[in-house]
Amino acid sequence: MSIEGTWDLSLSTPLGRMGAVLELRERNTVLTGVAHGAGERVPLVDIVLDGDRLTWKQAVTKPMRLNLAFDVTVDGDTLRGTSRAGRLPASKVTGERRTAPERRA
Repeated sequence: MSIEGTWDLSLSTPLGRMGAVLELRERNTVLTGVAHGAGERVPLVDIVLDGDRLTWKQAVTKPMRLNLAFDVTVDGDTLRGTSRAGRLPASKVTGERRTAPERRA
């Protein structure tokens, strides 16, 4: 399964719904990525794809300084799962892969 691409994420957090863009690339069998949201761009760390389960961590400073841990299940061009920030309750995460213009109908 290829996880590469640009993903539009929606997070349901205690502060309300937030959007982010996730960019994943594979180079020489190593998965790398960055996330964009709330006016910042942050690298993803500890990215692991195990079957259809994708996990990663990232640190953000907006709307507040948090270390986030994501755990999602990928099904084709959609993903669903959670994001946790320390002891705070888990936030629901959903996402859709952007399709290339030539793939759109």
